[in-house]
Amino acid sequence: MKKLTYQTSIKAQADKVYRVMLGLDNKKTYEQWTAEFNPTSTYEGSWDKGSKIHFVGTDENGNKGGMVSEIVENAPGKFVSIRHYGILQGDKEITEGPQVEQWAGGHENYKFEESNGITTLTVEVDTADEYASYFDETWPKAFTKLKELAEN
Repeated sequence: MKKLTYQTSIKAQADKVYRVMLGLDNKKTYEQWTAEFNPTSTYEGSWDKGSKIHFVGTDENGNKGGMVSEIVENAPGKFVSIRHYGILQGDKEITEGPQVEQWAGGHENYKFEESNGITTLTVEVDTADEYASYFDETWPKAFTKLKELAEN
């Protein structure tokens, strides 16, 4: 597994960036910026520390799939850590076997640091090597959309 790091600056307070990013006031803000990864991207569950959360979308054939994850840490406006431990196929959770091994135990960490009304958002993502170039291409697009949502 490879750790990738991405960073952007957003002209908004850290709490606002955090709330927009997670879709806490309106789930659509989460769905809008994550649409860069999958146009049907959403989540089911809670962002509370210790909670299970599903990150879901549908594929080109309309099949539901995604990640089974846990919120390891959630310090509002400061830090969020997500641990992925399974995949979804339809409504079935798969938490062991070859399909899961490349993701199991991987984390996504989001750090929000505010200075003078500008928030530096740092994202660290553990991924299988084969997805690195996809993330290198897609995260900047997702950041552009997130910035647009948080700055308005």
